[in-house]
Amino acid sequence: MNCSVFIAGTDTGIGKTHAACTLLHALRAAGHTACGMKPVASGCVGTPEGLRNDDALALQEAGSAVLPYSLINPVALRDPLSPHLAAAHDGVEISLLPLRRAFEQLTGSHQRVVVEGVGGWLVPLAPQLFAADIPKQWQLPVILVVGLRLGCLNHALLSARAIEADGCRLLGWIGNHIDPHMAALEENLATLGELLPAPCLGVLPHGVAPAVAAVYLHAAVAALD
Repeated sequence: MNCSVFIAGTDTGIGKTHAACTLLHALRAAGHTACGMKPVASGCVGTPEGLRNDDALALQEAGSAVLPYSLINPVALRDPLSPHLAAAHDGVEISLLPLRRAFEQLTGSHQRVVVEGVGGWLVPLAPQLFAADIPKQWQLPVILVVGLRLGCLNHALLSARAIEADGCRLLGWIGNHIDPHMAALEENLATLGELLPAPCLGVLPHGVAPAVAAVYLHAAVAALD
């Protein structure tokens, strides 16, 4: 059975890729064939093989098998900007059809596909097209990664409200401890648990590699079964 999931984030730079890679390791440890996908990535670097993005490469490495980069990251953009701006600079207009084709190839050969978004929920991809349209149109449940730092409560609650307002199912949330000096960490986690309309699926400690941190995401794996 295939059960794919969309990894959203409360903001840029809060560890979506780290959480997605950790989830991939946890799924593989549970016996599932799993791969990651980064449909759109900006801030890519030119290589002899073409444009490459560090996040997409990390997802490629964390999967069950080595897959063509073009399936994992169908739209690779050079400038480290919002995708609609990076695409305009590259003379590209992003559309969902080629992304969907790559996604269907991945779902045809894997039991679990972890699709990582770009930026926050409402990052624009093209005129009248947003990052949120990927899980909306592909009917994917959403796991929200909350970057644990000052301001995370507001960002998390606004993101959860937007996800549900768009008609998507918020499967749960993962806390990612990005600020090792965050004050009142446990109190903030308790507040998130009380106010978010979905369960906590794990809390990732600071500075622990995905393969090791996978033990913290048993609940996330169970939610996808």
